[in-house]
Amino acid sequence: MSSLPDNPDALYGDVIMDHYRNPRHRTRLSSPDAEAEEFNPFCGDRAALQFALAEPGRNDAPIAAVSALAEGCSIIQASASLLAEGVQGRTVEQAADLSQLFRDLMQGKPLPPVALAELGDLEALEVVRQYPVRIKCVLLPWVALEEGLRRLGGT
Repeated sequence: MSSLPDNPDALYGDVIMDHYRNPRHRTRLSSPDAEAEEFNPFCGDRAALQFALAEPGRNDAPIAAVSALAEGCSIIQASASLLAEGVQGRTVEQAADLSQLFRDLMQGKPLPPVALAELGDLEALEVVRQYPVRIKCVLLPWVALEEGLRRLGGT
C-alpha cells in the first residue's frame, strides 16, 4: 500500500483543495425540512447536513438551501462542500440520483460521458479511489445526504 504524500495539494488537486480551504454552504439553516449527521468513530470524522425545500412538504420542489458541516480531514470537508453545491437546486429524487452516480464513481464503475457531466466538479474526488482508506472519508457526507433524503421521504 502506498503512503499518502505529506502535501495534500499533491494528492488532491485544485478543485478539492479549494473546497477544503474555502468550504461552501457552512451556515446552519434556521428551519430545515430535514437533517442528518454521520460520525466515524475510528477517525473522528463527522458530517452534518441540513436541507430546506423551496416548497416544504413537496419533494418535487428543488432543494433551496443546504448546510454542510464537516469535521475531520481535508477530503471529508471538500466532499461535504462539493456535495452541497451539487444537490442545491435539485429535487429530492435528483439528489438521490446524484448520490448513486457518485457512489458508482467511487466504486470504479464505468460511467458514460453524460453521467460524468452530471457529476461536474464531483468527478475531481475520483482521485481518492487511489487510497482505499480515504474512501470512507469521501463517502461519509453522502451517507448523511442519503439519510436526510430518506427523512424527506424521497428515497
